[in-house]
Amino acid sequence: MDPKDKREIEEIIALFEASSLSELEVEKEGIRVRLKKEISPSSSVPAAPVTKLPSEKEEKKEEMDAGLIPIKTPMVGTFYRSSSPESPPFVEEGEVIETEQVVCIIEAMKLMNEIKSEAKGKIVKILVEDGHPVEYGQTLFLIKKE
Repeated sequence: MDPKDKREIEEIIALFEASSLSELEVEKEGIRVRLKKEISPSSSVPAAPVTKLPSEKEEKKEEMDAGLIPIKTPMVGTFYRSSSPESPPFVEEGEVIETEQVVCIIEAMKLMNEIKSEAKGKIVKILVEDGHPVEYGQTLFLIKKE
């Protein structure tokens, strides 16, 4: 197996482990990788106190009540605030952005995907740290429409 293929497989595994997916199958250039998490109810992890987290509906309602619009990721990958480590971030909190402005990059399987704003507004909150994995549909930014 080519070392490049091995690195890509290791990256897929790392992204899968960091996600909430229970199963994933990827095929590329004749190489197929199928990953599945075994989730057992009898975990050896000590039980933590249960804290009610806000549901997605409750979070959306709060965002809408505050007039905030989420910018979400359309894919699983790694979140980057700039095009390279030496470059400044695409956006900062408090900055006013335009519709179709690039706000970040999501790297998925060595492909860099620009994520653009769907609305004009002010960046109120950046919710993900640079270089961290993100899941499909995860909110990356909150903007206040202007």
